[in-house]
Amino acid sequence: MFRRRRRDDEEFDDEVDETLGEGADERGVAAAREPVAPGRPAGPWDSDDVPDDGLARLDLGGLLVPVMPGMEARVDVDQEQQAVVSATLVDGTSALQINAFAAPKKAGIWGEVRDEIVESLRQNGGSAEVVEGPFGPEIRAQVPSAMPDQAVTLQPARFIGVDGPRWFLRGLLSGAGAADPAHGERLEEAFRNIVVVRGGDAMAPRDALPLRLPREAMEAAQQQAEEQQKRQLDPFERGPEITEVR
Repeated sequence: MFRRRRRDDEEFDDEVDETLGEGADERGVAAAREPVAPGRPAGPWDSDDVPDDGLARLDLGGLLVPVMPGMEARVDVDQEQQAVVSATLVDGTSALQINAFAAPKKAGIWGEVRDEIVESLRQNGGSAEVVEGPFGPEIRAQVPSAMPDQAVTLQPARFIGVDGPRWFLRGLLSGAGAADPAHGERLEEAFRNIVVVRGGDAMAPRDALPLRLPREAMEAAQQQAEEQQKRQLDPFERGPEITEVR
């Protein structure tokens, strides 16, 4: 549901607008080259404007994700590429999947992405409507989902999006928070307090921002690998024992 545009339609974010005539004055050139950052009066935040709010956030590299009390944070890994592709917050029977992408300097992409998602849902047997939500226009949808008995049912979902300076953040709410917005308020608050770390590298619009496992998970994996290697090097180390009772 997030198709890439054709290569010849893409605008790399480090390109300079060369459509100005030779007679343009310096102020016109400066205005044309100045990035336009869509308004985000209360988050999500860019790494350059995050408030000093004292919130603890999970460091995933391109995303700093707050985890509120009682919430569970998961990372979604592409097994083939062994890369983190998104994060998911779970709050009771509601879940919020989070993805971050590069965007052009001069314009947001949520409007065109929104249209593509709506079209894709309708073509695949679902339904979708654009309504005003806490972050601006969002999609309230019924998404086709295959059940274990191979029957296809429609599941409620909400697609929310925010354009930032050179990035786009998308959230997919499912479960109770999609069926009733009142159940998704805590996840909305977490989404509002995400920090996007875009970095200075040139990226094509719609390329996913690079993510990584949180430091705690990496340290735990390294410790586990070291312990396993130690056991392999010490064949005389006592392993699990079985006591037989007669």
